[in-house]
Amino acid sequence: MTIKKIYEDSILILDFGSQYTQLIARRIRELNVYCKLCTWDVSENQIKQIKPKGIILSGSPESVINLNGIDVQKYIFSLGLPILGICYGMQIMAVQLGGKVESSEIRELGHTQLKIINKCILVDNIHDTINTTGTSFLQVWMSHGDKVTVMPTGFFNVASTQNCPFAIIANEEKNFYGVQFHPEVTHTPQGLSILKRFVFDICGCKTQWKSDNIIKNTIKDIRKIVGNDKVILGLSGGVDSSVAAIILHRAIGKRLICVFVDNGLLRLNEAQQVMNIFSNGFDLNIVHISAQDRFLKLLAGKIDPEIKRKIIGCEFIEIFNETANKLSDVKWLAQGTIYPDIIESAGKDTSKTHLIKSHHNVGGLPNKMQLGLIEPLKELFKDEVHKIGLELGLPCEILYRHPFPGPGLGVRIVGEVKKEYCDLLRAADAIFIEELCKAGLYNKVSQAFAIFLPIRSVGIMGDTRKYDRVVSLRAIETIDFMTAKWAHLPYDFLELVSNRIINEVNGISRVVYDISSKPPATIEWE
Repeated sequence: MTIKKIYEDSILILDFGSQYTQLIARRIRELNVYCKLCTWDVSENQIKQIKPKGIILSGSPESVINLNGIDVQKYIFSLGLPILGICYGMQIMAVQLGGKVESSEIRELGHTQLKIINKCILVDNIHDTINTTGTSFLQVWMSHGDKVTVMPTGFFNVASTQNCPFAIIANEEKNFYGVQFHPEVTHTPQGLSILKRFVFDICGCKTQWKSDNIIKNTIKDIRKIVGNDKVILGLSGGVDSSVAAIILHRAIGKRLICVFVDNGLLRLNEAQQVMNIFSNGFDLNIVHISAQDRFLKLLAGKIDPEIKRKIIGCEFIEIFNETANKLSDVKWLAQGTIYPDIIESAGKDTSKTHLIKSHHNVGGLPNKMQLGLIEPLKELFKDEVHKIGLELGLPCEILYRHPFPGPGLGVRIVGEVKKEYCDLLRAADAIFIEELCKAGLYNKVSQAFAIFLPIRSVGIMGDTRKYDRVVSLRAIETIDFMTAKWAHLPYDFLELVSNRIINEVNGISRVVYDISSKPPATIEWE
């Protein structure tokens, strides 16, 4: 198989600004089919260059009733390609093809039962339950306030809910389909089966998007871009930067210089652990820089999380530039940026994506850098990075280490960052992780950590009144890190961790547990 073929069978997703657009892409790629994301106003020439086998119209935070110029380019419907509209995508397709959308008196938010009315290839033999009369039902996840009230000419109704008369519509002659629910989220049990039906049976795609081909293609691209130049990589020891390091090393060998910066915002003993792992197990050039005082000085008095992220990101770049100036032929800065980083920073080229938070390696970069930027993983989701890491032979202690944000403890300390707070948080976090490992729970949760809160709480220790700090424990379970649910850790385990932290970390008098899921909360607190 040639490298080129991984892009030959592809799905194009037109993004109308939904936070879940990249989750649609994640689901398509799970089927080993490449998909490309473009903004809703993509040009016809761009689509012809991509040569997709089908198009998906995403959801949106906007309302079809108040378009504000956000619509499907008219030529899309004349390309002769299958089209699947999801939520807003279904509504905008219906309106532009002659149908009608109105505001609902009752919004549908969350789990909803959908009744199949007519046979359609998109959902044929796909169901959750069948009643005694042979009627099929689907459990789906809804999130809409508008609904289609009049279908376009040529469409027929496939399914409905109690409050939504047209929950699935279809024009099988043109291969146009619309679903009012979200098949991309895990809350729709048969969602992946529906996407699979569209991708394979309707669009005719083949499975070409696989880890070994992604690696070969990425290495080829890196060599083409870099030439004979040298590259600096910010190596944190996390999964993303580690996978990026190994791919870059395979592409350009010793011309990769990894820079590990101890910014004073790392977990307990993390700097030594990272240096030991990479100096003993990998043939990488690593420069270790201690910069705790620099970062803490810049962060003094800063409370706003966006400001903190940008300060940390800019200072990293300053250090990378300084390091590059001491070396010859360094022209590029590489980072382990992945898709979730970009979506949460509204990093895609669309003004309709709502900003959640900027990541230091996306929104925190200065406008002018001395180095060119290489992000070999920026189109990959976390699970894809793990698969590629396995293919590259990275050890489990790196691959299955819980994610750690680039700004480190800088965004796990709510409010101002001080060395005193960092030390308290490091100690509490280390106890939490140690007990998770002892209990066999570490690999059963996707991410776990402690957060330092900018409050004090009264406590009693040895008949003495204490008025000390509070930390919150956070543990989540997720597949894609776009959605997540809080981990239901055993009460006796939480009690053990709480007692250890309060008894062993002098300066903490209270421990709480975060039971917020994503959405509406984010995984990190800041």
